[in-house]
Amino acid sequence: MTEFKELQAKEKHEVTTPAEQTRPGLVFTPEVDIFEADRELTLLADMPGVGANDISIDLQDGVLTISGDVKPWENAEESEVLTEFKTGKYYRQFTLSDAIDQDKINAKLEDGVLRLSLPKAQKAVPRQITVTAG
Repeated sequence: MTEFKELQAKEKHEVTTPAEQTRPGLVFTPEVDIFEADRELTLLADMPGVGANDISIDLQDGVLTISGDVKPWENAEESEVLTEFKTGKYYRQFTLSDAIDQDKINAKLEDGVLRLSLPKAQKAVPRQITVTAG
């Protein structure tokens, strides 16, 4: 497995923020794929059942936090017959290095997949040095 210095998944641990402790329900860790190109990292997070208005992406002190709520599908007139899709909350954190241009991060949600584009800071982008004859 390749070690990403620009983006590191935080170690798994019990959630200890007050907001998490007071909310009942399940909390899921979204599965993530990360791809690297010369100028950016792309993070794809699977968050089925989450709408764009139900996702929160926060960046504070170099920690990128992704969270989203899945709301129950049934309404008051319906009763469950079989439910295999669990509802709850998605939550995941990543530590960003200075190699990521944090002001230019953007996000898009399509078909239950959150796509984050994490551009590299200019100092982290590879470049070719021209050699001149002297």
